[in-house]
Amino acid sequence: MITLIKNIKELLQVRETSVSKVSGAEMAVLPSIKNAFLVLKDNLIADFGSMENLPELQADKVIDATGRIILPSWCDSHTHIVYAGNREQEFVDRINGFSYEEIANRGGGILNSAKKLNETTEDEIYEQSKIRLEEVMHLGTGAVEIKSGYGLTIEGELKMLRVIKKLSENYPISIKATFLGAHAFPVHYKDNKAGYIDEIITKMLPEIAQNKLADYIDVFCETGYFSVEETEKIMQAGIELGLQPKIHVNQFNSIGGIQAGVKFKALSVDHLEIMTPEDIEALKNTQTMPVALPSCSYFLSIPYTPAREMIQAGLPLALATDFNPGSTPSGNMNFVVATACIKMKMTPEEAINAATINGAYAMGISETHGSITKGKKANLILTKPISSYYQIPYAFGSNLIESVFVEGEILA
Repeated sequence: MITLIKNIKELLQVRETSVSKVSGAEMAVLPSIKNAFLVLKDNLIADFGSMENLPELQADKVIDATGRIILPSWCDSHTHIVYAGNREQEFVDRINGFSYEEIANRGGGILNSAKKLNETTEDEIYEQSKIRLEEVMHLGTGAVEIKSGYGLTIEGELKMLRVIKKLSENYPISIKATFLGAHAFPVHYKDNKAGYIDEIITKMLPEIAQNKLADYIDVFCETGYFSVEETEKIMQAGIELGLQPKIHVNQFNSIGGIQAGVKFKALSVDHLEIMTPEDIEALKNTQTMPVALPSCSYFLSIPYTPAREMIQAGLPLALATDFNPGSTPSGNMNFVVATACIKMKMTPEEAINAATINGAYAMGISETHGSITKGKKANLILTKPISSYYQIPYAFGSNLIESVFVEGEILA
């Protein structure tokens, strides 16, 4: 099946030679071709260029993209899409003055989601989760990472990971699974934290590894959750079973989580709302991708990741949604890109790079996703007629997507 898309107003994120990520000043460069064509062969990008260089070819399908822009689909490297129910009441509690920490201390937060998940059947969790997945796909997400972490029991965590695996088998987008048993301490381990960590390491991890249910291991390294020492112990156990770390750090406090992530060669360190000069320095010249979650900052009214300082220091940065029931009940990457521009003062070029090529890096899929490169997956966003790609973050409340391609096919 050969598809020709012609008369593209602008083809964004064009990389003749694929790069794994962009950092510092490179993030401000978004290579593109105006008045372009794009050829898809089955599920891959086969060719592209300027319309004046369009070769003769027999296409099975021709799409005229006059006035429209094409860019790679979003790569959302941090989500918690698999969960049961919602936490609407906590949303109202925050409006009434309770903090995230106060809600958690009253049995809300992650423990609330864990209770609901363990009371819900695996089939029902799948049915709820697939609705969310389909929604984000239609919003332009072509690759997504999904974490466990609302089970906090062996049965609950395995149930979540099986649902993630089933979603991966039944939907065409790339899905990466992350084991986040160390999301919080269950109530019955409140006074025996070492006992829960031992359960993660000796019971949960071996079964997950044996059944190949996860690609990565995550830990919520934060005051009141898992200490740096505990985080390192869990990361090491995961590494020994073939799971690379991707960890939650610096959401509310800077306690050394970034340094621990770098030490254990974490693929990414995520949240980063609170950053010290030492934290930024620790990330320089490493292979660890910093990931910002601006819609979480928006929803919780907490600080935003200091993108300008980090980019000026030469660091890369990725953007993701943190889609979850408590702190970010949205998987809209378009809003994330807009919020990064509006609240974090990232340029549109930086934000699009952060949500495509750098997002792909933070999921370990740079070779197949994140740019318009021959041989990469034909996962694309075709916009409605727009004046320029600046309109994507500028018109933050509008849906500017006309079509989404996943594996070369337009989503119905």
